[in-house]
Amino acid sequence: MAMPSVVALPEPELTVTDLKNWVYCPRVPYYMAFAPHRPTTFKMEAGQGAHVHVTDLEERRSLRAYGLTEGERVFGVKLRSARLGLVGWLDMAILTPQAAMPVEFKTTAGVSLNHRLQLTAYGLLVEERWGRPVERGYIYLIPSRRAQTVVFTEELRQQVVTALAELRTALRTEAKPPPTRQRAKCADCEFRRYCADLG
Repeated sequence: MAMPSVVALPEPELTVTDLKNWVYCPRVPYYMAFAPHRPTTFKMEAGQGAHVHVTDLEERRSLRAYGLTEGERVFGVKLRSARLGLVGWLDMAILTPQAAMPVEFKTTAGVSLNHRLQLTAYGLLVEERWGRPVERGYIYLIPSRRAQTVVFTEELRQQVVTALAELRTALRTEAKPPPTRQRAKCADCEFRRYCADLG
């Protein structure tokens, strides 16, 4: 599958987490860049602990959850693309002689668009790193102990490139973006106190 074209070397370098947050709520990466302090929440700390636990389990499991009988697991992979101006830390990659597949561990009950685009971005980075076809990846849902497949369609790949361009524009101009339209997301947001305009 062809990689989306990027005209020039993008600046500044962004993280895959920036992209995920931008799709979830555009104000989160804005506050990450410009707020004086980022609060730490209980949910964040609990999520980190869950990631460590599932990594330990993955090292001993078969690949059956991913529909595979063989493959090499690589954990905590740092990935970077100068072409995309993107860096990320992938939970796990599964490598076979023919292909490579990114895997992200999530403590959520389901998969949202921001998760699919995050995984697709990792797919683009994995393609560059290992030079193998990356047609799909997996989001492993820790609460239900199941892996959900995400197929990296051309539409998802292009959405990643478009979202990165929009995020860069917002950071360059330093203009506070509008909040998410799904205000229920604001309830547990660590940056809620910065959004005085939400009332």
